[in-house]
Amino acid sequence: MSEIIPKQQNELAEMIKRYAENDGVHATAIPSLFFIRDSNASVPRHGVYKPSFCLVVQGAKEVWLGQERFKYNPADYLIASVNLPVTAQVTEASPDVPYLGFKLEFTANQILEVLRDSEMRVGPKENAKRGMFVSRLELPLVDAVIRLARLLDNPKDIPILAPLFTKEILYRVLQGQHGARLEQVAIEGSSARQIKDVIEHITNNYDKSFRIEELAEKVNMSVSSLHRHFKEVTAMSPIQFQKELRLQEARRLLLTESADATEVAFRVGYESPSQFSREYSRMFGFPPRQDIMRLKA
Repeated sequence: MSEIIPKQQNELAEMIKRYAENDGVHATAIPSLFFIRDSNASVPRHGVYKPSFCLVVQGAKEVWLGQERFKYNPADYLIASVNLPVTAQVTEASPDVPYLGFKLEFTANQILEVLRDSEMRVGPKENAKRGMFVSRLELPLVDAVIRLARLLDNPKDIPILAPLFTKEILYRVLQGQHGARLEQVAIEGSSARQIKDVIEHITNNYDKSFRIEELAEKVNMSVSSLHRHFKEVTAMSPIQFQKELRLQEARRLLLTESADATEVAFRVGYESPSQFSREYSRMFGFPPRQDIMRLKA
């Protein structure tokens, strides 16, 4: 961990081990802060990243967005600036040295608040950039992260200090190498902000069909501009984005409820069970029934 002294790394690792004794994703007493633990390198896992700041404290991880791979380890941090369906995989972990992760979710309004309160010079509106990036971790940012995590040992301080330390973390990211990408998502009228609004609409209505012309009109963009900027931010088209959301929700429903594949297909918005089965197999490698039996086993 080139930028962090071992003492800081060890303190954060020990804290995560204490609050995440078992493998899995663990919510903490600090709103929007999660600790992750994995004792083994994992198979690829599908999910939706909300806007979040992610650290690997121990081990290594890679995240696929469309066909693009983002690798990061304890020397880096990863930012998802909008909701993004991804495939993530822990690549370095063992029972003796488990993978340990730190994830802090945030909103565009929190970014705006930092920009406003810090009087940071906001750059001009730019064309939208990829909604995910990896940057090198620097000491001032690590200090803010550790101060936030320490609050878990002093719960009475959380309501007052957690928002301040979260704001500092976002401030440090905005000052970093790719800070302008995060800034653009919050700026009213920027193409990144318009695409964020389209993403939120699709996310909230993933089970309903849409016309691309209506989405473009909703955010005051041309159809061609919407397509171009959406693909730049998400690495996929609006239709592909919706399909990933539908299939991930379908898999969740099949795992947690006793519904059959046809019922689930209709619930997530498919009109053809055979098309659902075909696209499910393409994404997860197995037909629905076989995939769920395999996962439960």
